Amino acid sequence: MATRPTARAEKVPTVEHRFFELIPPHLGIDFVGLRFKMLILSWTLILIGLVSIYLHGGLNYGIDFAGGTMVHVKFAAPTPTGDIRSALSRPELREVIVQDVGQGGREFQIRVLGAAEGGSTAVADAIKGGLREKFGEGTYDVLRVETVGPKVGKDLWRDATLAVLAATLVMATYIALRFEIRFGVGAAVALVHDVLITLGALSIANMEFDLTTVAALLTVVGYSVHDTVIVSDRIRENMRKMRRENLATIMNLSINETLSRTLITSGTAILVTAALFVLGGSVIHIFAFALLVGFVVGTYSSIYVASPIVLYLEGRKSAR
Repeated sequence: MATRPTARAEKVPTVEHRFFELIPPHLGIDFVGLRFKMLILSWTLILIGLVSIYLHGGLNYGIDFAGGTMVHVKFAAPTPTGDIRSALSRPELREVIVQDVGQGGREFQIRVLGAAEGGSTAVADAIKGGLREKFGEGTYDVLRVETVGPKVGKDLWRDATLAVLAATLVMATYIALRFEIRFGVGAAVALVHDVLITLGALSIANMEFDLTTVAALLTVVGYSVHDTVIVSDRIRENMRKMRRENLATIMNLSINETLSRTLITSGTAILVTAALFVLGGSVIHIFAFALLVGFVVGTYSSIYVASPIVLYLEGRKSAR
């Protein structure tokens, strides 16, 4: 019985997909070889920041932590900031900060740090009285009044500190469980490094430190660990493929392979944050500045802080 010839399966042509790469994956930059120079740079930046904090007598705490009163006013016509400051030059008002929040020079936030005699109501009444004497009745509207007492400010400072420490610990624990303990230690050191440099930059720029800045620090912690996870995952993947190679070679290869993705992702975030910093107005100026510094430092630390820590721990393990 003759068998029917089977039809020969047609070969499906393969389609080659091309993706955009900012940097070739096999560039061969010796990142690990630069780790000691980068370590000196990191310590230098941290020390400069700590010295700045010491010379300023601590961070420039806002009303959220130092306590005080904030009055948000809106004028009927554009008003110079200097005129408002002169109207509030009163003995009962100490450390007055006038911030233009937009609307063509008609809306301002007036902050008075610390508690005055007579309580928070006396501070708000003194602000309203100074503006009334200078500009007249009915020339402005009080949109809102916020007051934080000294005890509440201390509680907020404690809670904010615990929030940043808890976020750092949880992120490090997550990486340690997903990869290895040494990767978790490297991530924790990198996160502390990012927070310290960001705080130092805020101190050098003499910017106010409040709850909004704490939110920026928590965002920096989350962003930094995200980039660290990408690099660590590629290192683990290459460790399985290249069992005969030493860890330094595998790290260099892994960082070079993820460099294009890191720069594209981080560069996009940095450009957006820079736009917020330049164009976003004074209300989010400090928040955008903290994010901008944190994103740059976070990208740097995922390469030059977290990975070298893992390499150092590997060397100690091999020496035993």
